[in-house]
Formats: sequence, C-alpha cells, structure tokens
Amino acid sequence: MDFYNREKEIALLLNVQKQSVKNAQMTVITGRRRIGKTHLLLKATEGQPTLYFFVARKSERFLCQDFVHEIKDKLGIPILGEVNSFGELFKFLMELSKTQPFNLIIDEFQEFYTIAPSVYSDIQHYWDVNKDSSKMNLLLSGSVHSLMHKIFQNSKEPLFGRATALLKVKPFETSILKEILADHHPDYTSEDLLALYTFTGGVAKYIQLLMDSGSYTLEEMLDYIIKEDSTFIPEGKNMLIEEFGKEYANYFTILSAIARGETTRSKIEAVVNREIGGYLTKLEHDYGLISKVLPIFSKVETKNVRYTIEDNFLTFWFRFIYKYSYMVEIGAFEQLKHLVIHDYSTFSGKILERYFRTQYMEQMHFTRIGGYWDRKGEHEIDLIAVNELDKTAEVIEIKRNETNINKGKLREKGLYCMNATDGLKGYDIKYKGLSMKDM
Repeated sequence: MDFYNREKEIALLLNVQKQSVKNAQMTVITGRRRIGKTHLLLKATEGQPTLYFFVARKSERFLCQDFVHEIKDKLGIPILGEVNSFGELFKFLMELSKTQPFNLIIDEFQEFYTIAPSVYSDIQHYWDVNKDSSKMNLLLSGSVHSLMHKIFQNSKEPLFGRATALLKVKPFETSILKEILADHHPDYTSEDLLALYTFTGGVAKYIQLLMDSGSYTLEEMLDYIIKEDSTFIPEGKNMLIEEFGKEYANYFTILSAIARGETTRSKIEAVVNREIGGYLTKLEHDYGLISKVLPIFSKVETKNVRYTIEDNFLTFWFRFIYKYSYMVEIGAFEQLKHLVIHDYSTFSGKILERYFRTQYMEQMHFTRIGGYWDRKGEHEIDLIAVNELDKTAEVIEIKRNETNINKGKLREKGLYCMNATDGLKGYDIKYKGLSMKDM
C-alpha cells in the first residue's frame, strides 16, 4: 500500500529538523501500536543523515553492538574498542553532532525500562550538558502508552520536561479512508467503507493488511480477519498484555463489558462483580484506552457518565474475539464469523455514530460536539454539533437505514434537551438525519 496523508506530521517533523541545525531538538512521538510511527519517521527523514536504533529486548551490550554497526553503516564513523554502555554511546553521538548534524531515531524507547533503566538518567545528563551546542535531531518513539507517559510526564523521572516537541500519531481521517478504499476498489459501497472503519478505525497497519490481501468488501474483510492464521486474532492481547501485566484479566473483563454495551460504572461492576473505580481511572489516564463521556452541556460533577473504548479495532476485538475466545481455541472460525454477521448490523450502527462524530470533528466547523441522554435513557440524541460563535446547532439522529430516522421524535428530544440544560436556547437549530448513504 502506498504512503498516505501525514502531511501535517511530516511538516512538523521537517520544521523540527531545521531547528536542530541550530541546537539539539528532542521530539517524543507516541501512538498506539500499528499506527505507523516508524514509517512516518523514516519518511520524514528520507534523504537525510539518519540513525535508526530499534530497542529490541536483548542485553544493553548486544544492543550497543547493533547500534555501533548502524553508526558505521550510516555515518561512516569508525568506533574503536567495545562499547557496552548506551550512555557512553549517546555521549559520543552528542559530541559528534556538534560538527556533523544528523537525525537519531530511537524506536520502542520505553523498552529501556526493562533492559537498563539507568539509560534515561544517562541520556538526561548528556543531553543537558550538550544540547545547546549539539545539532542532533533526537526522535524518541514508543507504543506502550503507560511507560511513555511515565518517562516524559512524571515529574520524578529524569527526562521530565526535556522534550522540545510532542507528536501523537493518530488514525487516518475518514476522508483518507475513502481515498484509500477508492484507490483499491473504485466501486466500493458505503457498507465496505463502514466495515473498513469498523475493523481498523483508521490504523495504518490494519488497513495495509486488508488492502494488500485484496479484502475490500465487508465479506472479504471478515474472511481475512477471522481465520486460523489471522494476525488480527491475537492482536488485542499482544497489544495490551504488556500494559496491564499480571492484572490483565481484570482489565480485559472491564473492556469486554464496555465493548458489548455495558457503559455505566454500575453495569460494568455488575459484570465484573467487584469495585472498579481504580481500574477505570487507570484505563482512562494511565493507559489511554477508555474515555469518560458526559452528555453535552452537562456539569462536570454529573454522575450521568458513560465509558467508551475509542479504539475501533479494540472495541471489535473485545466484543467478538475475546468474548468468544473459546471458539478460537477449538478453531471454530466459521461459527465465530456467523456470530459476527448476526450482530454486525447492531454493532456497526453504533460505530456509524462514531464515524459521523469523528467526521464532524475533522471538519472543524463547530466549537462543541457530543451526544445527549438523560438519566433514565428516555431522551437520547446521537449527535449535537454546536457553533457558539454564530449561535447555530445541528441536532442529528444517525441510523444505518435512512427510513428509520424519525424527525418528529428528534425534535421532541431536542426540545427536552433545551429545557433540561439551557444549552441550545437562543440557537438557530437544524434537525437532520444521517445514514450510510451520507458517508
């Protein structure tokens, strides 16, 4: 698959690279696994003197041997003697960059925590001493959210406050999904587009796997994802087992409950059968896997809270793959596929709401976007988009099939929301329905 989009990210990285010629720059690049961080960094540094260090799980000594070979190969610099300390190697590179500017990419940077935690203090020391006279463009990438957050945002850590730029690589926008699917399958339907969004959420590697395999339709995607040798089957566990460690079973149970629609704390606790306040806090703040969602216009202290997994693939994985893992264990992939198809209409209907909410955010025409629901769940509005500058708002109902949209009932819900919150009073309100034909 060709390289798509990322113009904004590349522009930012190129600007940082120009600044590094004056004095050293440290950019921290984060983003979930498979999002395309490495590909982006290599693309942004193409044609420039660049070292690429991948922090594999091996001893510090063997890592240094790999890195020395990279230095000799890319910069043509001979290093005499054996180097066993990354700190000493980094000191050498900081000194070298004073006369020879270059990019240094360190991928999976959080792995030093397992291999040699003292590396972070060494980098901090040599960075502080040399950064003003150095011309190194240091690019630090990592995919374990909790560790990257700790390394750079915990005030007790040596690298706290050292980053000169932060870049979070996000999934492809909905317009790019359309472009990719159109390039590979010009006659795609809205069902195909929704399936691509549902299963990948815009994550580059997942899209590449589907496109390169010729899986362009809903049926073809399911055939590729749910099969014996599928890389998608173990992906959720592979992604999160390192984040959660020994407590992964508790976290997985909570995420599975949210994925199948148990989105309030009381309902999740009923499934888990234990108090989960601490787990929810960590899932939201330490791991960045869930969001706490409030009804639009509600007060911050409201208890009318819902929890959601914002990652489409993980929502799908926990809803079907993890829930029916016993089928996977006995190789009942055809049966699992039938279960997905049976529930797909309802499941993808909720994802369609997310699609349009994401699309509205990408358009940047509104100052506030959200949904509304009352405590009893009797008055629920899928999407409200508000422009506080010109006092306009759109109140929207979203259905897979446009014939199921009831504008009259939508107006009643909008009036209820207005009376209950004062949020839309004085606004010019447009009531509309969105369905798959509007994608």
